[in-house]
Amino acid sequence: MTGFVVAIDGPAGSGKSSVSRAVAARLGFGYLDTGAGYRAFAIHALNNPEVPAEHLAESFGYSISMDPGAQSVFLNGQDVTELIRTDAIAKAVGAIARNLIIRKFQNSDASARILCCDLPGIVVEGRDITTVVAPNAAVRILLTASEEVRMKRRGLEQTESAENLAQRDKSDSKVVDFMTPSPGVELVDTTNLDFEGSVQKVLEVIEAKKHG
Repeated sequence: MTGFVVAIDGPAGSGKSSVSRAVAARLGFGYLDTGAGYRAFAIHALNNPEVPAEHLAESFGYSISMDPGAQSVFLNGQDVTELIRTDAIAKAVGAIARNLIIRKFQNSDASARILCCDLPGIVVEGRDITTVVAPNAAVRILLTASEEVRMKRRGLEQTESAENLAQRDKSDSKVVDFMTPSPGVELVDTTNLDFEGSVQKVLEVIEAKKHG
């Protein structure tokens, strides 16, 4: 495993992606957005409607950069960095995330990418991260916020409708508890924090763990 792993779980709109990128950049760490893998898989499924989703892993040529300042995502040679962020893919990814076979595949893929990171450390974020993908991470954080605040943030980012966010919460909660921290996981509630405050809070948790 890479030198120092920071694992960040949390629901959509909690700020985990933007905060994780900023934290990784400030620490000189790599950054892995595991949600991008699910979104890319959703595109792959839409492109191959005749193939059962469980069998699509065989032809899933996926790559993602770990540079927090310049993320790029490729699917079978095609740049899908922008496409994975569209509302259409956000709507389609729910069915992918509920499929336990695909979830197992994605979790294994994320674990392998963490091992391949040759930087001093890595910040990896998504769901299942602190409990399944990186349960032995040096720092494990559950980043959350109230539903109202999360919906507002998604609207400001124009990345996902409030209605779809609520539906994804409901759907994902059937397969993973992303609102309750497991033992050893630090809860960081960003409801009353702005972006910089959220970044600083996470950095404080990391520093405390380093010297604790």
